[in-house]
This record gives sequence, C-alpha cells and structure tokens, in this order.
Amino acid sequence: MSTQFGRETYLYWYETMLLQRRFEEKTGQLYGMQKIRGFCHLYIGQEAVSAGCMTAIREDDNMITAYRDHGLAIVKGISPRECMAEMYGKATGCTKGKGGSMHFFSREKRFFGGHGIVGGQIGLGAGIAFADQYNGNDRVTLCYFGDGAARQGLLHEAFNMAVLWQLPVIFICENNHYAMGTSVQRTSKVLDLYRMADAYDMPGDTVDGMSCEAVHTAVERAVKRAREKGGPTFLEIKTYRYRGHSMSDPAKYRSKEELEEYKEQDPITRVLAKIQAEKWASDEEIEAINEKIRQTVEDAVTFAEESPWPDDSEVYGDIYVEDNYPFIID
Repeated sequence: MSTQFGRETYLYWYETMLLQRRFEEKTGQLYGMQKIRGFCHLYIGQEAVSAGCMTAIREDDNMITAYRDHGLAIVKGISPRECMAEMYGKATGCTKGKGGSMHFFSREKRFFGGHGIVGGQIGLGAGIAFADQYNGNDRVTLCYFGDGAARQGLLHEAFNMAVLWQLPVIFICENNHYAMGTSVQRTSKVLDLYRMADAYDMPGDTVDGMSCEAVHTAVERAVKRAREKGGPTFLEIKTYRYRGHSMSDPAKYRSKEELEEYKEQDPITRVLAKIQAEKWASDEEIEAINEKIRQTVEDAVTFAEESPWPDDSEVYGDIYVEDNYPFIID
C-alpha cells in the first residue's frame, strides 16, 4: 500500500504528526501548570487520522469535529499560535479567547469546530454538505465524531437524510475504543461500527487509524465518490488515544499492556521508519525538522503568554450573524 506514496508525502506526514504530538504534550504540561483551564482533550496517538485525511482532500474542503479538536485544527491550517492563544483564553485565539480548547473554529480555513455537545456536530456536518450542494460547488465535508457519539439519535437522523439527498459528506468515526471510560463492548452488540451504514444503504468501511496510508486511501476513495455526486460514506477509523479522555481522567479502566500494545503501532514511529528505510532524509534533516517543531511550539506558547485578554466589550459579540443570509455557507 505504501508504494503509492512518495518522499514528499511521508515527510509531510512526519512533520504534521510531530507538530500535533509536541503541541499536545506542551498543552498537557501547561494544563498541569494551570496556564490552561477548563476542559481539555488531547489528540496524542490519533495523529495518523488527521494527517492521512489531509493529504486526501482539497484545501477548500470542510472539516467539523467534536471537542478533541486540536490536531485536526492544526492540519487544517489554523496556526499553532492561534490554537495556543485560544487555549489560554486570549484575544488572539482562533475564536478570540471565547471558546477555549473545545471550540476551535476558522471560517477562513473551513474548520467549523470544535463542538462540546456529544454528537451535536453530526447534524451540522450534514448541513454544511447540504449548503455546498445547494450552492452548486464540489466541496466535500469531513464530519468527525467518536465511538461514544455513535450512540446519539442525531447520527441516525443525519445518516438517513444524507443518503436520501446524496449529500457530499464523509462521516468519520474516530473509534478510540472508549467513550470517556466506557468501552465499545459495553455499549453495543455491534462492535464493527461501520456496519451501521448498512441500514441506510450507505457505503461503509473500517480503517486502520494508526496508518496514514490506510486513512488516506479510504478517505480519498470516499472523497472521489462524494465529488462525483455519489453521496455520503461512513468510515470507522480505528485509532487509540494514549492519554485519558480528558486531562482529569487517570484512565484506570484500561491496562498498561493494552496501552503499550498500541504504542508499538505509533504512527509517527512507523512513518519515520519508512523515511529512514527509503533514505528520504538524513539524520541531520530529521533533526532539523524536530528542532523546527520544537521552536514552533515554544513560539506559540510565547505568543499566547504575551497576547492580551479579550476586552469586556467583546462579551456579547459574535452571538448573532448580521448578514441577510446566515444559513448559506459560501
């Protein structure tokens, strides 16, 4: 499978996954120092999902996700500076310091959240796809949610409508095996969640979420179908989070052996091994990438630390849309 991808793609995957990993590690550290407060859900371990998706879509395609949103926001082009400033609640953040960790957003980058309500973004993702279909363009929407959100009633309503109207949306379940601390085995008799698509005559598949290659291939196929007016796809991407559900979760519901088993499949290690085996980058070049990432994250922290707090006059801003057509996304 990996032979279809070249040096440029692998180096992109390595750099963007490492940036997400180091950003999240620094976020966890700052949270422990009480520089960042409120809810905070880290993406560590799931980076192959975001990286593999990004190489399979266009820059103007849409993304919408739940509250574990930092990694996806970064690959979609929101700068680490804006992301870190938002964590701090600063005015220079991607939602002006009003949303925090769970509510990253950028209309310019076509990243539509960051949503705190479990499964709430599923209907919104279908709605964004409907807007693009209505406007006659060929954008595709990637709508992410976790295995816990797959139990929400809105998923079934959105699936039914998306298939009925053949909406250009890819529903992506990032199945990291635990809804907070509850395993999939304890919440469903159907353990292969992609089979839920069968009830709606929707194409569905399961994907190795620790492999950038597998994610890219599956998403590329679904994107092609959607652009050619073939309707939605449901992908169950099986991944794993190394940390707890949130920063307050000690993750005692799983064994150390299980965690180590998944770490042996670490997507960053796998991509780096491929780069080294193909001699696509020297040790010095790899170290230069590592140092670049380190400096980028440190710069983001400095930017957040030095940024101003939002002015009190902003408290009622950005609540209502003032143009005449608030429901049409251009």
